[in-house]
Amino acid sequence: MPPERSTLDRIRELVTAADGESDSAALIPLREAAEQLSALIDETMARAVVDDRASIRAVGASAGLTENAVGPRLARTRTLGGYANDAGRVTAAGVERARYDRERGEPAPAPPLKFTARRRS
Repeated sequence: MPPERSTLDRIRELVTAADGESDSAALIPLREAAEQLSALIDETMARAVVDDRASIRAVGASAGLTENAVGPRLARTRTLGGYANDAGRVTAAGVERARYDRERGEPAPAPPLKFTARRRS
């Protein structure tokens, strides 16, 4: 499945908005574009390992990342977030389970909730 058009369109709009601005004014739209592009790359990698049956190593290489950098990024995606281990990484075992669930038509599990301690101020 190709990347979502609306996301790509939004990234283009942000880059265009930065064009011609002063350096300080261009930083805000460029940073937002970079964040959205990074999330799009992560989600595209997740779909590639599940739908296209690509390896974690192969998608990492295609995205210019090391194999060790891919697992945590996959854990932040909608596609594979529910298959992350306790260390916050998606491993080959999680990918295999996601593929199995997809073939059976089962929904992906919800990502685990994270505990955030309150700070006393």
